[in-house]
Amino acid sequence: MRRVITVTVINQSGVLNRVTGLLMKRQFNIESITVGHTEQSGMSKMTFIVHIDEERKTEQLLKQLQKQIDVIKVHDITDKAIVMRELALVKVMSPPHARSEINSVIEPFRATVIDTGKSVVTYQVTGTPEKIEAFIDLVKPYGIKELTRTGVTAFTRENQKAPSPQLSILK
Repeated sequence: MRRVITVTVINQSGVLNRVTGLLMKRQFNIESITVGHTEQSGMSKMTFIVHIDEERKTEQLLKQLQKQIDVIKVHDITDKAIVMRELALVKVMSPPHARSEINSVIEPFRATVIDTGKSVVTYQVTGTPEKIEAFIDLVKPYGIKELTRTGVTAFTRENQKAPSPQLSILK
């Protein structure tokens, strides 16, 4: 199962290496990782997307991360109400006669043109990983010359709604 884990750390040399080394030793595959400064001076937040098959392994990973010297907080936010975003830059083959067609196709994604050349247009698109994947799939037939993604960053929403009971007419 895909898990979203956030780790707040003291921002100093070697912390990222120690944290990712711990995941590597335990054979967790990191699908996505982002790191950036927080609102607190000297602190950074890491956001990992990792595949973990068993709940027991998730608990074990969280405990092992929390034991690291420079780690302040560890949270598995997968099952909470979260805000999750990723940014992608996509260079699409776009001869002048096809640009209006491509722009109309990508309009629902609210992608931004950030560079234009003779036969290539570079788009910036932000959103959930699923939105990014859908955008890539949509422009793939035109020809993707280059693609880069930032990785996911996320945090919990202020209001965490309790799951509402599901009504069933089949009872």
